[in-house]
Amino acid sequence: MTNKKKVSPETIARTIILIIALVNTFLTMSGKNPLPFADDDIYTAVSIIATLAASAWAWWKNNSFTTDAIKADEYLQELKGSKKE
Repeated sequence: MTNKKKVSPETIARTIILIIALVNTFLTMSGKNPLPFADDDIYTAVSIIATLAASAWAWWKNNSFTTDAIKADEYLQELKGSKKE
């Protein structure tokens, strides 16, 4: 019986992105513009991605604004601390 492990999708995605970046760099060094984007388009896309990532992160995290929520967070930390001992 063989223990054949599969390559993770994340590894495949990173490898593909690396290959694209290397090909892009080579073509750029050769004087060709392989990506049909203007600098403004790239800036806008990066800004949108950063905004979406920050929004998703802020939404996902536990943001306690009320006094009761803050007290509940403190109580939870106390419970987690007592379990470690």
